[in-house]
Amino acid sequence: MKQKKIPMRMCVSCRLSKPKKELIRIVKNKDGEVSVDTTGKLNGRGAYICADTACLEKAYRNKILSRILETDFTEEMFEEANRVILRREIER
Repeated sequence: MKQKKIPMRMCVSCRLSKPKKELIRIVKNKDGEVSVDTTGKLNGRGAYICADTACLEKAYRNKILSRILETDFTEEMFEEANRVILRREIER
């Protein structure tokens, strides 16, 4: 039987390709609001990042997410993404 293809995405921080399900998607919608997309299906400009606090901190510190999302990635957005990462680690 034919195996199902696993969609791969690249982390914007460490530049490693991983399965889409292992990454966290951060989205800017057409109104300019930035949020963490836990479903992976929200409309808007998205950036994928590893479910690792070190990758998130690097992306925030180097303003990678601000550049890719074409908006200011604030401290509150960073904290929200960090909470999602920590919640995901607890669920494992």
